[in-house]
Amino acid sequence: MNHMVFEVGLAIALIAAAGLLSAKLRFSVIPFYILIGMAVGPHALEFWHFDFRFIESAPLIEFMGRIGVLFLLFYLGLEFSVGRLIKSGRSIAVGGTIYILINFTLGVLFAWALGFPLAEILVIAGITTISSSAIVAKVLVDLKRTANPETEMILGIIMFEDVFLAVYISILSGLVLSGSTTLGGVLLSALIALGFMLVLLVAGRKAVPLLNRLLNIRSNELFALVIFAALFLVAGFSETIHVAEAIGALLVGLVLAETEHAKRIEHLIMPFRDFFGAIFFFSFGLTIDPLALGGAVWMSLGAVAITLIGNLAAGMLAGRSAGLPSKASANIGLTIVSRGEFSIIMANLGKAGGLLAVLQPFAALYVLIMAILGPLLTKESKTIYKWMNKVIPFKDASGKKEGKTVLQKEGSG
Repeated sequence: MNHMVFEVGLAIALIAAAGLLSAKLRFSVIPFYILIGMAVGPHALEFWHFDFRFIESAPLIEFMGRIGVLFLLFYLGLEFSVGRLIKSGRSIAVGGTIYILINFTLGVLFAWALGFPLAEILVIAGITTISSSAIVAKVLVDLKRTANPETEMILGIIMFEDVFLAVYISILSGLVLSGSTTLGGVLLSALIALGFMLVLLVAGRKAVPLLNRLLNIRSNELFALVIFAALFLVAGFSETIHVAEAIGALLVGLVLAETEHAKRIEHLIMPFRDFFGAIFFFSFGLTIDPLALGGAVWMSLGAVAITLIGNLAAGMLAGRSAGLPSKASANIGLTIVSRGEFSIIMANLGKAGGLLAVLQPFAALYVLIMAILGPLLTKESKTIYKWMNKVIPFKDASGKKEGKTVLQKEGSG
């Protein structure tokens, strides 16, 4: 007998229970969503109508997870402003470049040292490079650090990562999804992807006055239908030309962010982002067999180590390049250390391209560890900085040691 609706309801109930537990523990919800997905699945038990294997509903849950990725990237596009990035000037551009270069280079060297082929190296580097915007934003709000001097740089780096992610996934999807084996084929696929992005962004910005008029719809129902139609059509078309559908969603968000209806769209999308986004993390966990994680343990721990080192170094360099004190610079590296949704997107891209199966358990374990460590390191950044300052005394811009100043201001957070 088909119990599809009941199975989906059971899945949502498990996701809700995981969310409630994370809220009770005051911890990031992403690891809990993934863990509850890993706890059930094909290896789980069946009790009466309670089929925790989710065999019948697995394809539907996976599809709902894909929708979650679209809403997540679409919302981030709405939050992103090209104008803000330009106004932030040289410091954010330099800081973002430093962060990407250090973490991406370390990711490439790490995967190369393990002997992976080129496509897998690029996917692993992508997994270890991009921070989790969702976790970082939540941590900043929860710890009341939105007014801190380093927060503008943190947000700037996140925006810079969004731009890098859009370009990188476009290029990587040309390599992985198109099946191109020659340099010319890869370059052609990448040029088509980048050309599509540029045309859509340029045409979209030119069409802002027209979009403002077209979206001046009083009916919330019709407004939602128009927005959803644009989102799914562009995302779906992107996939047909070997551009990741998530990037199509991001591009739609970037275009609509320039309109006068951006806030209304944000309010419309937010519940869908949260609901389908939760299902996305659950569906990712559902595909992971906990018994298969053993082969990825050491690889994941190694990636965690290089990420911690790379993030701290990048944060210090990025902060100092903007004239921030060492404590604020250390906070940058410790705050944006979390990995989450983007790492999973990269792993799913590798799966779609038929790359080595180890990428999935590696990404799952790596994201779990980093999603747990990230909020903890951010919360204890003051203690970590004090320890670092004892080992290597930092200096301010005038060359004086910061140790005493830090201790004097210790109570100011």
